[in-house]
Amino acid sequence: MMQIFRVAGFCALGVLVTLTDLPLSAALAQSASTPAAPKTETFGMWSTTVDEIDTGEDLRKTCVASTAFLDASGTSGTLTLAISNGDALPPNGYPTLVIAMKNKDLPTGENIPAVFGDSNGKVKATVNAMAGAGGKWMLNNKPEISLALLRAMRRASALEVIFADIPVATISMDGFTKAYRSLGVSCGFPTGDVAP
Repeated sequence: MMQIFRVAGFCALGVLVTLTDLPLSAALAQSASTPAAPKTETFGMWSTTVDEIDTGEDLRKTCVASTAFLDASGTSGTLTLAISNGDALPPNGYPTLVIAMKNKDLPTGENIPAVFGDSNGKVKATVNAMAGAGGKWMLNNKPEISLALLRAMRRASALEVIFADIPVATISMDGFTKAYRSLGVSCGFPTGDVAP
């Protein structure tokens, strides 16, 4: 009888230790830092989002500015600029530009000739259809081309986009300048060369 009591006593002790440990581990889990919700702002037709990730070594910020548009047939799309404070920052590198839309008539492949601009000037560039991304085209991000395009975006009230002589859309630039300045403030880069 004595041995059964001891085994039962050890089991009770084990349950007691487990029960007293549970609230402590739950409290520790709650006190661990949770990632902050991304910061979002709106400037005219543009929205910006800043997402912070603590890698344990440093704080990485991904800064995104985006606007939605409709093409001539009513198909929706987005034009997005994205940069991280871990990337080459202006003037050495500029945000990546991506156009996303479901349009089977647009060309696919690499080095597709593209024209961006308005009646006051055009910027010739190339874009790549992103393989496996289904309807996304990324600007070949050469600093001098990106800078010229960003300046055209600042200058234009609406940006015409053409891929391989096929009109993509005319996209409102209402709020672009403030959105771009917000990216610079959030990700820590100068914006004077684009939006003085």
